[in-house]
Amino acid sequence: MNNKQHSSVGLMIRGAAMGMAEVIPGVSGGTIAFITGIYERLISSIKSIGFPLIGVAKKDGIAGLWKAVDGNFLLFLIGGMIGGIVVGVFGISYLLENFPPIVWSFFFGLILGSVFFIGRQIKAWSWKEIVALVVCTVVAYFLTTSLPAAGSTSYVYVFISGMIAISALILPGISGSFILLIMGMYTYIVQDTLKGVLSTFAADKIITMLVFGLGCLTGLMSISRLLSWTFANYKNVTLAALTGFMLGSLNKIWPWRQATEWLRDATGSIIMDEETGLPDKILMENNISPSAYELATGLNGHLVLAIVFFVVGLGIVFLMAKADDQKD
Repeated sequence: MNNKQHSSVGLMIRGAAMGMAEVIPGVSGGTIAFITGIYERLISSIKSIGFPLIGVAKKDGIAGLWKAVDGNFLLFLIGGMIGGIVVGVFGISYLLENFPPIVWSFFFGLILGSVFFIGRQIKAWSWKEIVALVVCTVVAYFLTTSLPAAGSTSYVYVFISGMIAISALILPGISGSFILLIMGMYTYIVQDTLKGVLSTFAADKIITMLVFGLGCLTGLMSISRLLSWTFANYKNVTLAALTGFMLGSLNKIWPWRQATEWLRDATGSIIMDEETGLPDKILMENNISPSAYELATGLNGHLVLAIVFFVVGLGIVFLMAKADDQKD
């Protein structure tokens, strides 16, 4: 995939889709990159960022530096992501609040279709690929059902949280914000520290965010190099593992769910959103049937529309697979 070229418009559309996915809790931008065929190129571009670029800049100047990091690719992709995040915050958030089963059904179909789409790219199946698929499926499923940890304010734990969260951001299936929730760090990093930096510029909160940022940078550089190496040396096993992550994450995006636990503050009280008056973050949910969903929540399950958008999600992957076959 990393040797394929893409148009600037195509990259911006892919970036926009990644940005919108990051707004949706439980959906990773890495999943969209994987589905749209830019995953390896993205990993390769990220991997190229590091100290060796200093030598490249001295030898070949800005033009050589830009080429080394695949600058045009990153420019259009990030530009699209920014636009996608803006659209997602207003558009996707509105749809999630008012028609959640329909949105989740679309992504369920999209990711389920992608499991078959990516799986068929594995040239040969052996016990290694099967083990990688099963293990990563189980790990992803376990993560979606895990109770949040207590968390910690120590700089070491903050650094590790940044490393793991950014790694999850790149891996398809699990979002970085969801990993922070599991590690018990979402409230401390996002609600307390980040908002504190933006509002008060307190020194301790700035230091905490710097430590978290260093953890993210370390994780980003590490996971990109690891994935680049595994793609180069064990491509089939890597594809099987990433397919497993997507398959296991389907539990998190089942369209009809009933909340059982919410994000709480230090006193144990549920943290409420100031604008909506509703709980700010759901931590645990049970998957239920459409009829049970309507009884439990009093909301419309939108079964017919959910099925339609599930098929639409599958159809998009089918069309991408067909286009990919024609290119080959």
